Amino acid sequence: MEPGAFETSFVRDLDRLLHLRRDVRRFARDPLAPGAIDELLEAARCAPSVGYSQPWRFVLVEGEAARAAVAASFRAANADALSGYAGEDARRYAGLKLAGLDDAPVQLAVFTDEATAVGRGLGRATMPETLAYSTVAAVQNLWLAARARGLGVGWVSILDPASVTSALDVPPAWRLTAYLCIGYPIELSGTPELERAGWETRRELVLMRR
Repeated sequence: MEPGAFETSFVRDLDRLLHLRRDVRRFARDPLAPGAIDELLEAARCAPSVGYSQPWRFVLVEGEAARAAVAASFRAANADALSGYAGEDARRYAGLKLAGLDDAPVQLAVFTDEATAVGRGLGRATMPETLAYSTVAAVQNLWLAARARGLGVGWVSILDPASVTSALDVPPAWRLTAYLCIGYPIELSGTPELERAGWETRRELVLMRR
């Protein structure tokens, strides 16, 4: 076996994990096992980052007032989104469950620190968006680590970032990148929920050669 390579069984399990990662919206209210969040955050911080900047910042949203503000932001943004659809699309959208805010035992806001001096700007002068991409890579690490432990993650993007940032009272240079619901899923399917609901289907890979 080559240095750094993994057993074939591990590779198969990893492929299965990648294909079975789901965006979860339906959670049991049971608390997570002790230490579970620490393990997920440790997995997240193993992600690559541009210039080794490590710009991810995490906020566990536990207070009732903060959670209520986030839920209110979701309701308002969801109503606005619904108004942008008509006919069958509006009917389908109204029937979708798009957040697990009411039940997920853990809510985690993930920010990108746009003022970080770590990494001294290496690699992002021409593509500053790579700072946020680094945070997204950390989110993906967390997501896969959660799925491997029997946990589910739901990314709530139907929010007003400004109102959520204000409610959580974080430094002004922190930009909201992801708002995650984490918990034990009530159900897991091999098919994405939006595909099961008839909203969209998985498309063929687009690959060009030059």
